[in-house]
Amino acid sequence: MLQEISDHKSKGTFGKVVEDPSAASVVVRPVERLVGLESTIQEVLSWIEDKDVGIIGLCGMGGVGKTTLLTKLKNIFSTPQSDFKVVIWAVVASYYDVGKIQDRIGENIGFPRSWENKSVEQKARDIYGFLSTKRFVVLLDDLWEKVDFKEFGIPEPSQENGSKLIFTTRRLQVCYLMGAKKFHVPCLDQLTAWEFFQDKVGDEALNSHPDIPNLAKQVAERCRGLPLALITVGRAMACKTTLGEWNYAIETLKRHDEDELLLMEGEVFSLLKFSYDNLPNATMKCCFLYCCLYPEDYSIPKKRLVEYWFCEGLLNEYDRVSDAQMQSNDIISSLLNACLLENGGEIHGEECVKMHDVI
Repeated sequence: MLQEISDHKSKGTFGKVVEDPSAASVVVRPVERLVGLESTIQEVLSWIEDKDVGIIGLCGMGGVGKTTLLTKLKNIFSTPQSDFKVVIWAVVASYYDVGKIQDRIGENIGFPRSWENKSVEQKARDIYGFLSTKRFVVLLDDLWEKVDFKEFGIPEPSQENGSKLIFTTRRLQVCYLMGAKKFHVPCLDQLTAWEFFQDKVGDEALNSHPDIPNLAKQVAERCRGLPLALITVGRAMACKTTLGEWNYAIETLKRHDEDELLLMEGEVFSLLKFSYDNLPNATMKCCFLYCCLYPEDYSIPKKRLVEYWFCEGLLNEYDRVSDAQMQSNDIISSLLNACLLENGGEIHGEECVKMHDVI
């Protein structure tokens, strides 16, 4: 048998017995409507076409729409018409693990699950070896400090390889430290913000009294053009149909503005607290707060979350999980509508939710 195998080998070429793994198909991510960012998209795309620009930093305050913008770019790059052979998306966040980010990159590339057992150094070599022969774009969301992308195994973008690295950050200094071309993502102008706010509040509330639109404009102005605030406050006010409720909201927001403890690093936390305070009952508030126990940017499986809520006694109106499921579906839907939770995609075929990183 050995002689027979030797004869077969002498007749063939076995320099390469398997092909390189093909890149995983890129999943188009759901994205909020780009309000006021259409021109921003075009400008960033023009930078991407510039051969002299390899690294781009999208900078702006939390909730201004940086992740939405980055997601839109990812969906553009994921089309068959795109010149990029590999598209990689990873969330870095304030406390990141190099190995886990490498696993996310390996998943985008198409490496098998067993590859994740390798050391950080081995993963870096494998990623570098794969990407160094491809034109790629890496999208890193939520950088809080300078990162050495070579540590992940990402080759440096250059004119020769035509690759790009695009990241989002709340800190301007990160753009300088990363040597990136900086793009400041602005808040919405007053007119666009008002139109966006009206869309979130809805006609039923706005038309319930002739004086409410003027009061609604005052509430919208308190949101300072920040899309996240306009969404959360707008949805919180969608069920307010009396002058008293709108006047109370304005007074509440004024008091919050005067509280320096609620305004940190330019984030309008008072507006998010207002949205939380306007949740309809204590059960929903407790269920929302339970989500804080998960790590930042963590995709939380809905089914498991409901089981935990039930076991913790948060859904104490029912004796069985099946009965509590109906109540929990309503809670999750309400939290999604309030924009306090957002869609977390799917993990192993199971629908997930996640908390916005600002929240």
